[in-house]
Amino acid sequence: MTTTAPPTPGVTGNILSSDTLGATNTAKAPFGTALVALGEGDPRIVGLTADLGKYTDINLFAERFPNRFFQMGMAEQNLIGTAAGLSRTGLIPFATTYCVFATRRAYDFIAIGAALGKANVKIVAGLPGLTTGYGGTHQGIEDLSLMRSIPGLVVIDPCDATEMAQATVAAAAHDGPVYLRLLRGAVPVVFDPATHRFAIGKARLVRPGTDALIIATGLMTARALESAQALAESGTSVAVLHVPTLKPFDREAVLELVARIPRVVVAENHMQSGGLASAVADCVVDHGLAVRLARIGIPDCFCESGSIPYLIRRYQMDVPSISAAVHRVLGNRP
Repeated sequence: MTTTAPPTPGVTGNILSSDTLGATNTAKAPFGTALVALGEGDPRIVGLTADLGKYTDINLFAERFPNRFFQMGMAEQNLIGTAAGLSRTGLIPFATTYCVFATRRAYDFIAIGAALGKANVKIVAGLPGLTTGYGGTHQGIEDLSLMRSIPGLVVIDPCDATEMAQATVAAAAHDGPVYLRLLRGAVPVVFDPATHRFAIGKARLVRPGTDALIIATGLMTARALESAQALAESGTSVAVLHVPTLKPFDREAVLELVARIPRVVVAENHMQSGGLASAVADCVVDHGLAVRLARIGIPDCFCESGSIPYLIRRYQMDVPSISAAVHRVLGNRP
């Protein structure tokens, strides 16, 4: 990891920097590195993939523990079914593929083999949302919606390298099926690993504020923090709540903040429906709160192919779009 920058002014001390805050901090293969460390201490940890070892960073585990790694080939249903079977023998399998292949091709195996059967399976899913330019066949834009709908399945969307590593450890410790979105390769560091503590089912206020509230998950939290910093420079105080676990959902944290700051923008690397914004809206309606809410996410479409910066601008998931949404919920013209 490179030398860290000082925390952004006005942000809680567990923040280092982000990819959109001009960060140079990255950590290489946080998932693969964390999984190897887990494997060193627990012989029950095994790895599986569907022809994507190099591209999901589980190749590090395969190199260190070749006898505890299973290459299933391009067969995602077999991947999940085998992982569920291995869990029945007392092992803790981590199965990796791209999220479109896990959730679209193996949905029934996740629902029945893993969730209904309460198998101790960890599904680690790469290329979530707009993290690839390869179009609708590879962009996992609806996976959170699909996975949230499965009873008993934990659903995690980490923000950065720190949280990716910590969520891997938490997934291994959790007794039951987990769906974990993967951040791979050289992953930006947003949270200070010395002070940040990920916990399943817990949201975290990562920036205080009084005028508006951004609720974000995954890599969108970094953009939310940059938006809040830019707005602060023009006199608008914006709180940022990071929600890394979509299920179980931290309703108490959301309700406590929304009750005080009823001008809310939800930002997620996912379709606008079925994911974090839907969870927030359900929570607010269930408790009868009056809230002005704007959604930042992918609209009801399959996305184009193109460069990531282009796609982020094209679908209004960039920092200026988040800031414009804050102005809208405040009743201002951007």
